[in-house]
Amino acid sequence: MRSLVFVLALCLAPLASLAETVEVRPGPGALVRALATARPGDTLVLGEGTFAGPVRIKTPVTLTGPLARIEGPGEGSVITVDTGGVTITALTISGAGARLSDLDSGIRLTKAARGTIIDGVTLEGNLIGVDVHGARDVTIRNSRIEGRNDLRVAERGPGIYVWNAPGLTVEDNQISKGRDGVFITTSNDAVYRRNRFSDLRFAFHSMYANRIEVTDNVSRGNDMGFAFMYSTRLIVERNLSDGDADHGFFMNFANRAEMRRNEVRNGGEKCLFIYNSNHNRFEGNRFEGCGIGVHFTAGSQGNVLAGNAFIGNRTQVKYVGTTWMEWSADGIGNHWSDHVAFDVNGDGIADSPYRPNDSIDRLVWSQPAARLLMGAPAMQLIRWSQSRFPGLLPGGVTDTHPLTSPTGTGLPQGDPS
Repeated sequence: MRSLVFVLALCLAPLASLAETVEVRPGPGALVRALATARPGDTLVLGEGTFAGPVRIKTPVTLTGPLARIEGPGEGSVITVDTGGVTITALTISGAGARLSDLDSGIRLTKAARGTIIDGVTLEGNLIGVDVHGARDVTIRNSRIEGRNDLRVAERGPGIYVWNAPGLTVEDNQISKGRDGVFITTSNDAVYRRNRFSDLRFAFHSMYANRIEVTDNVSRGNDMGFAFMYSTRLIVERNLSDGDADHGFFMNFANRAEMRRNEVRNGGEKCLFIYNSNHNRFEGNRFEGCGIGVHFTAGSQGNVLAGNAFIGNRTQVKYVGTTWMEWSADGIGNHWSDHVAFDVNGDGIADSPYRPNDSIDRLVWSQPAARLLMGAPAMQLIRWSQSRFPGLLPGGVTDTHPLTSPTGTGLPQGDPS
């Protein structure tokens, strides 16, 4: 057996040595011909100019060209990778079709495209930037992906579409325009880090994605920042939502997540929305400047919220329910900017508990017309009575160890670029 392996190695060595760098000049069909004649391991260097797509890569090669553009005809995908071990770097790619049902993309990676590397690529005006469709162990990094906003939102595609692509790494990309920055459906075991998202519906949107890490990303000026749906065992750390209109972080049927040191600034409607999500841990996050700091609903159970800061939100907590919820852990609660309390012994823990909502809040949430009565003496008397006699409260969120300072919450490195 050892002799057979040795003989095979000797036979394959000359083939590897045949790999070479091939310069390709623009011209009709030039790129198609170069790919058809390329040998495994070749590097195809595209010269300055425009090359016509679509093309299909069936040989493991490196495709590069800092001054080259590959332009599709406005139909289908521009580049389809149908083999493993391909690297695409330093190219500009545009001209994909507009059929969302066909997943028209700048780069489409089929199931056979295992280990493909996309590095330093510019994708402009494509319906979908990169479609990772069943390919394992793919890396997408250092690229700029700008989608299309000339279509209706429902007709737009994501910057990166992910389906059944375990082992994926998406890092250090700038993604703008289109529908979602990253959209994941039914794909596990991946890392998404240090990406920048802008001018999108959702910056990051996962559905049926388990065991993923989402770290050090920035969402600015989108409709929604980070949405996690029907996903479990998530690591969500040090992400920033800055000026997103609807939600900073949205959790819907998201379970067993570790959410730490994230931050929402200049928030819109809600900093954090927790809907039917269970056994999650929220620690060291900072939620600031939203209409609602955290909206907690739909029977979410087993969640731990401790060491977070809620600052300057018009309503700190919206919780419609009669169950008592303790929001502290191991003697550490959260910081609430509207909590007026003493700290006589100076241990950083306020001397009185924080109860954000009363029965008047619940009445107004369930019957919006009741807002007209907010100035009535009877309403003010009920609210005053419940503040003085907590036993009159019907249940709700209580923080028995509220923090007097927000120190140590939010992004540890300050303002990311």
